[in-house]
Amino acid sequence: MESGIELNNYGSHEIKVVDRTMINLSGINKISSFDEEEFLMESNMGVILLKGEGLEIVKLDTHDGNVKIKGKLNSLAYIEDIKKNKEESLISKLFK
Repeated sequence: MESGIELNNYGSHEIKVVDRTMINLSGINKISSFDEEEFLMESNMGVILLKGEGLEIVKLDTHDGNVKIKGKLNSLAYIEDIKKNKEESLISKLFK
C-alpha cells in the first residue's frame, strides 16, 4: 500500500462519479494511503475511504487538490476521526 501524498489545502470539496468507473475529487488535502482496492484521503470535509477494484490515479493536481481515479467503485464513505476511534477502542478494552 502506497502512502503519504501531501496536497495543498485549497477551495471547496466536490466528488463526481461517472458510470461508477471514473471518480473526480476536489478539495483533497492528503492521500494517506492507496492501492488498487482502497484509497484513504483527507479532504476539506473529512476523511474519505474509497473502496473498489483496479483503482489507480489518472491525474493528481497537488496544487489545487484535485484527484482523478479510475477503476470500479464499490463504496465511498466519510469516516469520523480514525485516530480517535482507535484510541477509544484501546482504552475501552483496557477498562472492561
